[in-house]
Amino acid sequence: MPQYGSPPSRTRSTRVQGVLVPRVRDHLIGQLPEGKKNASKGARLSPAAPLSSRQATFLFLSRPEKLETEKQEMVRQLRQSHPEADLAYELVQQFAQMLRTRTGEQLDIWLENVRASQIREFQSFVLGIERDKAAVVAGLTLPQNNGLVEGKVNKLKLIKRMGYGRAEFPLLRQRVLHAL
Repeated sequence: MPQYGSPPSRTRSTRVQGVLVPRVRDHLIGQLPEGKKNASKGARLSPAAPLSSRQATFLFLSRPEKLETEKQEMVRQLRQSHPEADLAYELVQQFAQMLRTRTGEQLDIWLENVRASQIREFQSFVLGIERDKAAVVAGLTLPQNNGLVEGKVNKLKLIKRMGYGRAEFPLLRQRVLHAL
């Protein structure tokens, strides 16, 4: 039982004043390749480290011509890993191209290709598009968008958040009127 006048025991603790105990730190560094403290500045964690789903999604959505050679190689390896991955890449690139070039009239052809692919994740995407197809076609073809309105709403929410707990409605009203 600890006495009230003595400091707490640190025998079971792995941290002392916010710093890792040297034996724990050395063990963790030993687990990293080449014993580097900061793996992001050194080599990758392992030569065949799998990509996260977020990284793979970014590679699939990126324009192939704008990717660095290392990332192009990753895309090539992903596409070669499974025929379904190659088909998914092609479908994503087709949809992204439709979005960039505003060719919504090709949507029906793309939807048929997706249905024929039998990729489960794309099937739910197709169902969502089918629910509001007119809006999707308009978004893929028309140059108008609601970006300006979304920007104003975002600014309004920011001003509102800055005033939480500080002011009543009259001050919020003044700040909004002078900001917009």
